[in-house]
Amino acid sequence: MLEQASPTEDSTSLQPIISVNGLTRVFGQDPGEALALHRSGCSKQEIYEKTGARLALNNVSFEVMRGETFVLMGLSGSGKSTLLRCINRLIDPTEGTILIDGEDIVRMSQEELRATRRRKLGMIFQSFALLPHRTVLDNVAFGLEIQGIPVNERQRKAEEVLRTVGLGGYGASMPGELSGGMKQRVGLARALTSDPDILLMDEAFSALDPLIRRDMQDELLDLQQRLAKTIIFVTHDLDEALKLGDRIALMKDGAIVQIGTPEEILTNPENAYVERFVADVDLTRVLSASDVMRRPEPVAQCTAGPRVALHLMEEHDIAGIFVVTRQRLLRGRVTLDDAARAVRRGKEMKDILITEIPIVAPDATLSDIIPLIVESPHPVAVVDDAGRLRGVISRGAILAALARKGENTHAAA
Repeated sequence: MLEQASPTEDSTSLQPIISVNGLTRVFGQDPGEALALHRSGCSKQEIYEKTGARLALNNVSFEVMRGETFVLMGLSGSGKSTLLRCINRLIDPTEGTILIDGEDIVRMSQEELRATRRRKLGMIFQSFALLPHRTVLDNVAFGLEIQGIPVNERQRKAEEVLRTVGLGGYGASMPGELSGGMKQRVGLARALTSDPDILLMDEAFSALDPLIRRDMQDELLDLQQRLAKTIIFVTHDLDEALKLGDRIALMKDGAIVQIGTPEEILTNPENAYVERFVADVDLTRVLSASDVMRRPEPVAQCTAGPRVALHLMEEHDIAGIFVVTRQRLLRGRVTLDDAARAVRRGKEMKDILITEIPIVAPDATLSDIIPLIVESPHPVAVVDDAGRLRGVISRGAILAALARKGENTHAAA
């Protein structure tokens, strides 16, 4: 029977919560000399050879929208972790501005910085960074303890967040009693306890076994759907970036090479470096229903009769048509043959309505859609969280999308 697809909502807004402009970081004794050499055209390696200074970030600029998961991706040494640490000033930039809700964190005093970190920023590290001598509950409540929150209030909040990350009942356990995935959940809970606007996640899942890592990725996606935090996530794993990111910034040698959605990065690489980086990605795991669907036109109203449906199908030379309410709620599908027989025999639309049709949410991947379209004689209907018909996917649409990727790859080569 026809079932409603899983809810999906775009939680991002059009207003940036983070704006980074001209961010540069030099490690070494004389940053000024290194920057002067850089402006004269010297490469990163030449600067190091002449001064011993390392240009870790090079004129980086980008914005992160409220509620967005923004992924910083690149090989080791590309500058992604340095950039993340500049955002909360664990590392001070050499030049540039970092605006958080319009306030430049680079220019803040230590007192202002501490207040911003407590109210707006949560940090999650690869190494968990749990206090081994404290219980899980005390670890999660540690940030609130630093803020001077009364013990009963901080423990109540910590227990609430532990339930949110699936660790309800583990508050009395010690970190050494937990698995790697559970420890990272504790780290996530600790960051969430102070209810920050922004989560900074530095290779947060890299130390986990592959299966646990996938589970934590799914957990983060679920939490993000419920909590709509702004997340900056650092990873060197392309598959992880494609799975988690609303947008991805690909870095090389301290600079951002390309920023885009997962599909834009894969299908429209800006240069040969990006093309090589994404060359072996399975596109069916990245492209979504919304990327390949077409408009569901024409459709038949469920209040209309078979004769109207038959007329629409003949006029548009199609063999089937979706049936919707006036609010475009999907009710099913009728075929050309069934409509013709219904007209001859005086049947109503409800008598020929097919409700067992494949449906998916707009964010379903092609890897999820392909088995449905292979097994069903009907095209796939794309519906939103309210059950409204948003698009239609045929076998031809999927083949065309994959063919376009093949053409782009061939052209880049």
